[in-house]
Formats: sequence, C-alpha cells, structure tokens
Amino acid sequence: MNNSIIRLSIWVYLAIFFAYLLGPLVIMSITAFNSPGFPRMTPWECLTFVWFGELMQDERILNGIKNSVIVGIGTVILSVAMGLAGALMLTQIWPKLRATYYTIIIAPILIPGVVLGISTLVFWDRINRMLGLGADSFLSNGLFLTIIGQSTFIASYCMLVLVARLQRYDLALTEAALDLGASHAQAFRKILLPFMRPAIASAAVLAFLASFENYNTTTFTFGEYPTLTIELAQKVRYGITPAISALAFIIVVLTVFFALLNEANLRRKEVVADARRKATVGDVTGKIKLPGFFTGNMAAVALVLFVIAGITVVGTATVYSPDQCIANVKEQKRLETEMRIQELRRKREEERQKREAEQAEQEGASQSEPKPSNNSGFGGVFDPNALSGGDESSNTTPAPSNNSGFGNVFDPNALSGGDESSNTAPAPSNNSGFGNVFDPNTLQSN
Repeated sequence: MNNSIIRLSIWVYLAIFFAYLLGPLVIMSITAFNSPGFPRMTPWECLTFVWFGELMQDERILNGIKNSVIVGIGTVILSVAMGLAGALMLTQIWPKLRATYYTIIIAPILIPGVVLGISTLVFWDRINRMLGLGADSFLSNGLFLTIIGQSTFIASYCMLVLVARLQRYDLALTEAALDLGASHAQAFRKILLPFMRPAIASAAVLAFLASFENYNTTTFTFGEYPTLTIELAQKVRYGITPAISALAFIIVVLTVFFALLNEANLRRKEVVADARRKATVGDVTGKIKLPGFFTGNMAAVALVLFVIAGITVVGTATVYSPDQCIANVKEQKRLETEMRIQELRRKREEERQKREAEQAEQEGASQSEPKPSNNSGFGGVFDPNALSGGDESSNTTPAPSNNSGFGNVFDPNALSGGDESSNTAPAPSNNSGFGNVFDPNTLQSN
C-alpha cells in the first residue's frame, strides 16, 4: 500500500512538473494555428496556417534570425576556444592556485548581463578612441561588440563542460606520445583533441543556444545589427501577432527533431556495441551482422513518426483554405455585436424611463406640499420687501405721524420751496412763547 502511494505521488509530481515546464510552449504552439489576430487558445475559431506565411514575409524577423546566427557562430568559435584553453590551464596550473583561478574564470557567470553589456560597450569605445579610429570602425561594429560581450560569460559555461570531460583524461597517454617522439602539437591534435571532441560538440551547442537567446547583454551592444531577441522584444512592446507563436512553434519543432535525432544516434551506438560484445569468435573472424537501425531503437521510430507528422502538416497547409470558416466567424461576431448593441439600447431606454418617472414623482410631491407659515413672532421684519419698494399695496401704507415735539423744524421742505401742495399747507402755529421774534419776515421790508 505504501509503495503504491509513493509510486502514485511520483507520477503526480512528474505530471505537475512537466505541465509547468512544457505548458506555456504547448499553449503558444496551439495559438499559432488559431485564426484570431491576437495570440489566444480559447475560444477556438478556425484552423489556419496563415501566420506562418506572415512570418516568412516579416523582414525584421528574418533579419534578426540572420544576425542571431552570425553572432552565434562567432560566439561559438570564441567561447569554445577560450573555454578549452581555460580547462587545459586549470588542469596544469599549480594546485594551490587552482581554487583562485577557478573563481576568476567562473566570476562572469555571476555578473548580471546588463553590467557586462555596459562594460563591454564602454571599454571598447575607449579602446577605439585611444587608437584614433572612427565611429565606423570594426571595434564599434554591433556584431563585434555583441560577440565579445556574449563570449565573456558563455566561455565560462564552455569551460565547465570541457573540464568535466578533461577530468577523465589519462595524462599518461600524452606522455607516452611525447616519449615516442611526437611534438606537443601532434599529441594535442591526435590524442587529446579526439578525446575531447564530444565535450567540444556539447559546449558548442550550449554556446550557440545561450547566444541565440541572450537579451540582457545584447541590448547594449547590437548597434545596427539587432538580433532575434531584440526584434521580438520590440514587437512585444508595440503589440504582437500569432506570427510570433508560429516562430516559437518552429523553434520547438526543430529542437524536438534534433533531440530525437541525437537520441536515435546514441541508441544506435549502444545497440551496435552490445551486438559486438555478444559476438562469438566465429562472428569476430567473419563479418558481424549488425542489427537494423530500428531494432531496439524507439527514438528512431519516434523520429520517423515525427517526420511523417511534419510532412502531413505541411501538405495540409498547401491545400487547406480557412477563408469560408473565417467569413462565418466574422458574420457570427457581427450578429453578436448587433445583439449586444440592441440589448444595451434597451437597457438605456429602461433606465431613461425610470429616471423620468422618478423625476415626475418628485415634482408632484413638491407641488402638493403646503407653503410654510410665518409664525416667528416678528411679523414682516425679515421680509425682503420690507427694505425695498414693493407693489402698489405697499404704497398705500399710512405715513408715520410726527410726534417728536419739534413740529416741522426738521422737515426738508421747511428750508426750500416745495410744490404747490406744500405752499398751500397751513403754517405751523408758533407756540414757542417768543412771539414773532424769530420770524425771518420781520427783518425784511414789506
């Protein structure tokens, strides 16, 4: 029971691991065959191969692939050479200095790619100025700077691969060759180099892939030669199409193809070696009958099936036309859009009618409410019309009586001539007790 649970847990873990690892690649590969203009897997609309055609017509992508291949080849040559030299030096240096030397060689791996790109650009620009060369010299060329910048840390990866292989090398073979009269160059070319050939091939593949996908260092050094990663980054910044998914699908297909080819070749060598070990004396003296290429080689069978599937897909793409399916999808989208518009209009009309009904109810409620009465106890003191001229009814209010005790002394008409009505008014009685002493007419002649 415990073994079954452990086995089931291992399978579940492997499923989750590979789903996490390969899930994005599978999803992107599927979007390359979907018809929408933006990469998406759902909803599925129409099967199409048009994005592969658009990819082949994209000059920027094709130019980026060409520059990436050129940079990759240059990086492979320089990185493998420096890595092999570093590995040989590490095995022959004084043992007490190996740890320090190893740390120095591995240090570029730990440095961020942005720092390497900036330092490469600044360093070679200063060298270019010191030599008095122009801005268009090869030291300022984008391909040269990119190869140099990438090789500074990719060479460390190559050295690690080569050191792992070199640790299994028997130095007695080189010493025997030297004792037999071979020079150091001959011993290296005929003994050490054939032994290191598998590791050199692995390091070359690693260097090319690391150069092909590099972005951090390349973004400061590419100049007028943008690589594929630079072009892809610019396209993602301004909007992507499923043509990028088509490119990803092609890269995945090529990777799987070469992986199956390498595995089939390794399995073939193992089967041949096993057949030779089991050969009898008669088989050795005669001609050993080797097994076929597909005998016990499942990788070869998978490779053949993979090639057949690829040929089938290419053949289908040449005769298949998704135009009718795309037209049907567009018509369906148009109908759905019209339905949404009608639904939206209906909702807006309902909302408008609801607002009008609420507004009518509010107006009816405000008209039916009685006006508030003035029961403050101050009368009309705080009425705005009390300080300004009102209507005719306000003019009919009686004038206030003069009960000040001074008569008409303070009347403005007492000092100036008024109208006829003022002249006909009766003269005020002199009740001051001084007679006519203060009458102004007493001082003028009659």
